[in-house]
Amino acid sequence: MHHHQPRIGLALGSGAARGWSHIGVIRALAEIGIEPHIVCGCSIGAVVGAAYAAGNLGRLEGWVRSLSMLELVRFFELSWSRSGFVDTDRLDETLVETVCGRQVRIEDLVKPFAAVATDLATGRELWLAEGPVLRAVWSSISLPGLFPPVRHLDRWLVDGGLVNPVPVSLCRALGADLVLAVNLNGDIVGKHFRPKPHAPANGHQQPDGNGDVLGAVKETLKGYSAALLPGGRGRANGAPGTLDAIAGSINIVQDRITRSRMAGDPPDVLLAPKLAHVGLLEFHRAAEAIEEGRQAVRRLRPEIEHVLGNGR
Repeated sequence: MHHHQPRIGLALGSGAARGWSHIGVIRALAEIGIEPHIVCGCSIGAVVGAAYAAGNLGRLEGWVRSLSMLELVRFFELSWSRSGFVDTDRLDETLVETVCGRQVRIEDLVKPFAAVATDLATGRELWLAEGPVLRAVWSSISLPGLFPPVRHLDRWLVDGGLVNPVPVSLCRALGADLVLAVNLNGDIVGKHFRPKPHAPANGHQQPDGNGDVLGAVKETLKGYSAALLPGGRGRANGAPGTLDAIAGSINIVQDRITRSRMAGDPPDVLLAPKLAHVGLLEFHRAAEAIEEGRQAVRRLRPEIEHVLGNGR
């Protein structure tokens, strides 16, 4: 008797630097013989998903594993003149080198792919399932405060995590029978602001999360105002800096929206890497995030194989 082979969809969620764990998830799934037929991504999930669908995951992984804090700092240009904190020209060149060429279209990828963005004018989510890959990726990652909005399809688009942080619904719309979803937003609210359990003797709190990266920015880019930088060092009453506030606000929004969307459209398997301790912008901690992505798959391997086995 011939059994129907289910089409497996992989929904890669938003979560900034925690998103490198998606690479580990994909690698670990391959190790147990599972290769999704459809991949959808939101924000950082769109970056990893696009590289995977284009056959360039190894190239992206090589770059992120080599990324040091000093190299990461070079992507920041703490200026409001371009409507954000990120050097978009430098990042664009990096995406061309690690994800896919500028002319590659979604229709040309080796497997179905789509990204989620948010229409800034209406607040509605937009599914990007055709057209230039990098335009879709840019639209999905344009986090307000860090990036300027992207003009695409006659709309101003921003980060898809504002409306659909884990695009389970998009995977199903593209034809997935079973959906494996990766949620990076569990147990993150407030983590960034909690003091470390062992404070140093001088009374200063150790920097964590974005404080490490943007503390490095502070030391490297002396000319910029310290008022923009997080970390609590030297800040009266421990008040969060501008980027601390942005990071904490994003965590709250994405956690609440993820809970709501998951309740209405749960995936068949939910993977939840334990990365609450990794700050929003700690992209240099890729090795740690990738390994935790692998571990998330290994923890749920029996469930994954049971769900996929019943669907065959």
